[in-house]
Amino acid sequence: MPTLRALECLVAVLDAGSMTEAAAVLHMSQPALSHQLAALEREIGAPVVERLPRGVRATVVGRAVEADARAALAAADRVIGSGRATARGAGGQLRVACAESLTAGLLAPVLRTWIRRNPLVRLTLTEATSADALAEMVDSDRADVAVGPRPSHWAGSAETVGVEEVVAVLPPNHPLAEAKSLDFERLRDEPLVHYHADNGLAGWLDAEAARHGVPLSPVMRTRQASTAAQLAAAGLGIALIPTTGLVAGLPGVLRRLRPALRRELVCLIGNPSDPVVRRFAADVVKRGVPVPTALVARLE
Repeated sequence: MPTLRALECLVAVLDAGSMTEAAAVLHMSQPALSHQLAALEREIGAPVVERLPRGVRATVVGRAVEADARAALAAADRVIGSGRATARGAGGQLRVACAESLTAGLLAPVLRTWIRRNPLVRLTLTEATSADALAEMVDSDRADVAVGPRPSHWAGSAETVGVEEVVAVLPPNHPLAEAKSLDFERLRDEPLVHYHADNGLAGWLDAEAARHGVPLSPVMRTRQASTAAQLAAAGLGIALIPTTGLVAGLPGVLRRLRPALRRELVCLIGNPSDPVVRRFAADVVKRGVPVPTALVARLE
């Protein structure tokens, strides 16, 4: 297959009508230019230029391939231009994955700012219910970057976004609502609004409770942390909710767990050398894990 350099040499010679002038335009020696043309002619199997006493001209074969050679060089220029534009945030596609519970509270503000600053970059968002599912998406090249809890197995690049606390949401009239904080022992035999098995929170909370020797007692299950909080506030039981899943105006009672229950949130990066991915990950890390002031006051 001919190289772009050989095609560039052919076009320069045809434009200049002279080997010497073409070599000067390309900033290369005349022997090097001749070598490139000879390689192209070997590849084609026929001469592409005719050497004359005063310059050169295209052969029939040379005229036949000239248009395609110019098109190939123009396409190569477009490749470089498109790549540079994408690296500057002026094009391309960025595939983002996120834990469902983090999309609204953590990621949405980053996406809003990113779209405003990089309007030509097309963003796609896929949500998942577990950290391992997010890791698998990045590992299988279905996402460029993923935001969520740290997965159980991940050997790639990751940036720590922050740590979020898991708190208890209780109905306002619940007997434990007067307590300043709760431990797992006080949750023993309490009806719990728990999570569906395909939500990573379910297994993680079960494991944390088991470490304290307390089995949880689900009264119902949901896939969404925000839904669990609303159901708990409505009187169906207690729910354990990451602070990123809480919304202002929630009518329930919020209580911290003792000892505090926290989980690390990370940004998984598929290709750390990609400048677009790096910039997006940096924006997520800069945003951190927000906790609304109103919620903090309700936890004190």
